[in-house]
Amino acid sequence: MTKRSVAIIPSRYGSTRLPGKPLRKIAGKTLINHIYNNIRNSKLFEDVIVVTDDERISDEVKSFSGIVKISQKQYNSGSDRIAEIAQDINAELFVNVQGDELFISKYALQSLLSCFEDKNIQVATLAHELTNNEDIENPNRVKVICDQDGDALYFSRSVIPYKRGDENYTYLGHIGVYAFRKEALIRFSKLKQSTLEKVEKLEQLRLLENNVKIRVNVIDYKGFGIDTEEDLSKAEKLLKNIS
Repeated sequence: MTKRSVAIIPSRYGSTRLPGKPLRKIAGKTLINHIYNNIRNSKLFEDVIVVTDDERISDEVKSFSGIVKISQKQYNSGSDRIAEIAQDINAELFVNVQGDELFISKYALQSLLSCFEDKNIQVATLAHELTNNEDIENPNRVKVICDQDGDALYFSRSVIPYKRGDENYTYLGHIGVYAFRKEALIRFSKLKQSTLEKVEKLEQLRLLENNVKIRVNVIDYKGFGIDTEEDLSKAEKLLKNIS
């Protein structure tokens, strides 16, 4: 029986900016535990799976009764990593939730999945409005620009577009989730790592450089990815205030 959608969290220990990131604790739980629970509690997916190359992460996921798979080799991106196990899963849609998206919500995931009501959409992601210059200028906050149909033109760590004059413009920040139809995910994994992908360290640019459209759904979102010690401290305060 074909499953409608499966969520996969690629998780690696050796983050250059925040080593051991998945196992860092925020408000008493590891980052990977928070993200897994958020996705599982959304009840939008038949399965939620962590894929990792590290036994420490595997042991942590098992400790909270999560499903975990060990990838067999090193990969250039999280989407390459999930493609390995997706080949053996009979599902229509695969959602890659990056392992630093602590604040991903049911609303956000529903918005992502809704893109596929259009049968022509093969890959989709999310973005939100950036409201302060600190985020706009932060290279850890990836920006995206779109065409009139809502498909991505480019993603960058730089400020895009450059404002030469005084025109009003709403900058969009990328949210680290991707949804693929299965055939699109497998195609992605067979493409060579592209030039711009390597320059920006952004896996989604491989698709754009190979003329694969990415639909971008812009949502109301106040969260942020966990990339630095500063992000960890900020997230700790936010979660304590919520609880």
